Amino acid sequence: MIRHTADTQDFSLCRSNGAASGDCQNCSIRQLTMCGALAPAELDHMERIVAHKHMARGHQLFEENQPSDHVYSLSEGAMRLFKLLPDGRRQIIGFALPGDFLGLASHNKNTYSAEAIADAAVCRFRRDDLAAVLRQFPQLEHRLLGMANDALAAAQEQMVLLGRKTPIEKVASFLLTLSKRLQRLGRPAGAINLPMTRADIADFLGLTVETVSRSFTKLKNARAISLPTPDRVQVADAAALESLATGATTL
Repeated sequence: MIRHTADTQDFSLCRSNGAASGDCQNCSIRQLTMCGALAPAELDHMERIVAHKHMARGHQLFEENQPSDHVYSLSEGAMRLFKLLPDGRRQIIGFALPGDFLGLASHNKNTYSAEAIADAAVCRFRRDDLAAVLRQFPQLEHRLLGMANDALAAAQEQMVLLGRKTPIEKVASFLLTLSKRLQRLGRPAGAINLPMTRADIADFLGLTVETVSRSFTKLKNARAISLPTPDRVQVADAAALESLATGATTL
């Protein structure tokens, strides 16, 4: 299947929030992004170097091992981040949500692919332009360093998740982490919309689709969660879900 890549398409401007309409001052998630380090009067400098783009679900933002001249901040939607193994198998390494910074590259090549799993909006910066702004505003560089440290901590947690936890512990941990991330975006506590499929979750957790589906059913039967629809999860008992995630209790 041929996937369209953002840098090879002429996307229309997204008009669904302040950032996408060309007004960084009114971006609803600015405090969650790297731009949250800047005072309102300093945002004009970012506006001069940013391009706001819209992407439809299923389109790639960038591709692994391809030359990289840009970095991105996700302002709406969700993306799966993945690597392909030599035999064609896919390993999802994370899911990006609004406020996440994407595209840090090694030797000017992308180290993973990013694909929209919901209609998305991104802020795109040329690397050279962003580097100049970082020199001008050291607090912006400190903010990016903090975000990179958070990403490293998440990667270390993922290593534990893949290597040491049971399937129930993996799924429970995934739901708790996603719930906390959505709360930072102002979503109701315990209400989880799943833009990713069960197959995406399986690839992320190192499980089969069948095991993920059985784990959801077990968590539902244990009354830790409810499943109003296949793409919605409601945390019914956060303490029970936490206990299952840590292995303090088992099913």
